Amino acid sequence: MMTNTAYDPRLLAQWAADLDSTQEIEQLLEPYLHQYDCAFSSFKQTKHFADFVRGLLSPLDRKSIEPIALHFHGEKSVRPMQQFFTRAPLNERQILDTYQRLLAAQVNHSGSMLSVDDTSFVKKGTHSIGVKRQYCGRLGKRENCQIGVFLSYAGNSGYGLVDYELYIPQEWFQDSCQDLRDRCRLPAQRNFLTKNHIAQNLLNHAFETGRFQAQWVGCDAAYGCDHAFLDGLQLPEGVWYFAATNAKEQVFLEQPGICGPTPDRSQSRGRPRKHPVWTVQPVSVKCIAENPDAPWELVTLAEGSKGPIVAQRFIMRVVACRKDGNRSYVKPGEEVWLYIRKYEDGTIKYFVSNAPKDTPYAELDRAATLRWPIEQCFEECKSYLGMTHYEGCSYPGWKRHMLFVMIAHLFTTQIREDTKKRGSSKSDWP
Repeated sequence: MMTNTAYDPRLLAQWAADLDSTQEIEQLLEPYLHQYDCAFSSFKQTKHFADFVRGLLSPLDRKSIEPIALHFHGEKSVRPMQQFFTRAPLNERQILDTYQRLLAAQVNHSGSMLSVDDTSFVKKGTHSIGVKRQYCGRLGKRENCQIGVFLSYAGNSGYGLVDYELYIPQEWFQDSCQDLRDRCRLPAQRNFLTKNHIAQNLLNHAFETGRFQAQWVGCDAAYGCDHAFLDGLQLPEGVWYFAATNAKEQVFLEQPGICGPTPDRSQSRGRPRKHPVWTVQPVSVKCIAENPDAPWELVTLAEGSKGPIVAQRFIMRVVACRKDGNRSYVKPGEEVWLYIRKYEDGTIKYFVSNAPKDTPYAELDRAATLRWPIEQCFEECKSYLGMTHYEGCSYPGWKRHMLFVMIAHLFTTQIREDTKKRGSSKSDWP
């Protein structure tokens, strides 16, 4: 049994030399954790919460319930900690509200971006909530895993995870899985939601609270290629999406017209035409990028800790395509920006944005840098804070583990920002 709190040396390495004393860090951590006290109904709950967050910041190899309980209080504390995660009547929404309020105070800044993305958690067996053999982005192949959908925030004042939800595959809602849902303590009111529907809910709730100033909404191609998702976004006035898409995405290079008058069906032979014929045909964004006359421009997107972030890109105004009926027939949608970026290794990424026509290129360049921090959040939480270490099966346990990881991550952000103020930052984010 270990009774003294120690901090992960990898975290200490990210912080400044004048903060390498555990005593100094503890003096910062204790008042930070006390800000969550109002969300717990008893001293025992408060103590379990504080111990677990400290465990996430500790040098333990496995940052799950049992190792953390053993680390602080020995074998006698394992069962109470397990019950705290799975059965204790916690108000996660109140804890999350406190966390979001503190995060907003730390990172809020006009012109920032709210981004949605999902990340996978490899799992063995079939009894953990939401587990299924499905595509695992972490491994790049189908694997037995859970998938969480997360909302992040990034801007000039920092970044952090805002909200989250576990994706539950549709098979879990079959009548034959009722016992499994009960064992995993999945709330009865929880219905099947696609990942894109979850993402929309997270965004809508963030805008409803009004806590986070945002000019942009970002997403990767899994969401950006879903036209129903983009068109269904309920964005406040002055907020625009900047969405990744894939090379197959089609656009019109100009607003198409209809070829000739609509045929007189009474005089025509054969099956009447159901759709108009457009004066111009859509092309893939890949074809646009491969055009030898494409106006590539070398620009500095941001200033990083290792020097300026430079990339080739070109930007043009196009007309979006939208499906109309079955098969591959498309019709023109709204006018959008097409933003194409070429990386040093030759990889090309494609983005679309519904920002206004008069949006400066420099602002689109800035938006292109704002989606990266959600990947940085995942990397930091998984590498240092035990995000992938949850070993339970229950839905409440998964939710609480992820929430406490986010709370620990915010503390590391506060330390990093304090370090910046002292003039000795080691942050890698531009």
